[in-house]
Amino acid sequence: MNTIKSFVHKWVWLMLIFFCIGGLIYPKLGIAAIICMLAPVAVSIFRGRMWCGNFCPRGSFNDILISKISRNKKIPRLMKNKWFRLFFVVVLMGAFAVQLSFAWGNMVQVGQVFVRMILITTGLSIILGVIYSNRAWCVICPMGTMASWVTQAGSGSKGKNITFDKQRCVSCNLCTKSCPMEIDVLKFRSKGEVTHPDCLKCGECVIKCPKDALEI
Repeated sequence: MNTIKSFVHKWVWLMLIFFCIGGLIYPKLGIAAIICMLAPVAVSIFRGRMWCGNFCPRGSFNDILISKISRNKKIPRLMKNKWFRLFFVVVLMGAFAVQLSFAWGNMVQVGQVFVRMILITTGLSIILGVIYSNRAWCVICPMGTMASWVTQAGSGSKGKNITFDKQRCVSCNLCTKSCPMEIDVLKFRSKGEVTHPDCLKCGECVIKCPKDALEI
């Protein structure tokens, strides 16, 4: 399963390029993007934000390409603030809904709304990824934020979290330093598993752990 996830994550960014370019040529293609919009929330019912960390085309794009030119700076606290994230969800999705209502009934125009949303959010993710860190967008991504709400409210990822072997852990804190979402992974050692709703299940902390104290 991990091999499949790694393969998908390595190449799924091509889908984002396909939608961005193909959508401009054939707008109706943009409607298919609804899959990538709904998938994070649907998957979060069972696996938390695993979609975001492993199967999201934009997440893959940021990891594979943007990470090479990112300044790797701390993500601003404001972006992590729950009220700011709520505000961003309401504004962005509200604007999307309004545009969709005006375009409804015309499949070409509906497709254009989706393509426009893809281009705008991709542009924002690139800017944030370069200025801060490659996964900075994931902190405020509306669908990712909603996925974290579902995870937190329903404990949908229970039993599917990254686990801690307390005996092996030496508190080196490399897990926290490697987390693309800047989660304080080490503080979950006493619980035996990382239950933070924004954990992407990407496995970076597992890879970086020198004592194999973490498992996904």
